[in-house]
Amino acid sequence: MGEDRITLRVASLEDAEALLKIYAPYVQKTAITFEYEVPSVKEFRERMENTLKKYPYLVAQKDGELLGYAYTGSFGSRAAYSWAAEVSIYLREDSRKMGLGKKLYQAIEKVSRLQNITNLNACIGYPEKEDAYLTKNSAEFHRHLGYRLVGEFHQCGYKFGRWYNMVWMEKIIGKHSPTPAAMIPFPELRRESLWEIGIA
Repeated sequence: MGEDRITLRVASLEDAEALLKIYAPYVQKTAITFEYEVPSVKEFRERMENTLKKYPYLVAQKDGELLGYAYTGSFGSRAAYSWAAEVSIYLREDSRKMGLGKKLYQAIEKVSRLQNITNLNACIGYPEKEDAYLTKNSAEFHRHLGYRLVGEFHQCGYKFGRWYNMVWMEKIIGKHSPTPAAMIPFPELRRESLWEIGIA
């Protein structure tokens, strides 16, 4: 792929249409997302906008083409959850298994540490038996990056006429201090701090 030519940057709302094209096949052809209908560009843009108010939304690009994206979001609405975040990633169909996911996740981790986040959590569709719509690849990807399984919910998602399990995986990325520093919303991070970790 020419990994040295891949750049990471903060998503802009103008990316919404291109990113939706990456996301749509996951809705239409897989149970990786439990969403049934592809959202409109307007709705997708609003989701991005809401995320960026507090959390990072990063895109990977090569020669001006967007190849994938990753972002975090709230793990829970209560104040005590402020130091935990839920992470998500989607790659263009022809850009998987090339190290891009690892590159995006490493960047997300670095940004999350800058925000004083200590826990990253992933909610993952998980088949009892792999099929054409869902494999265990996502869980294996997370395990490879240091996430551990913390819970499994059985037959809680129904899509394509089949029942699927869901697992939660977590990775501890920071120290749990008795007096933790406040979580810093993404827009308040210094731009120089992002440049230092390779995010344009």
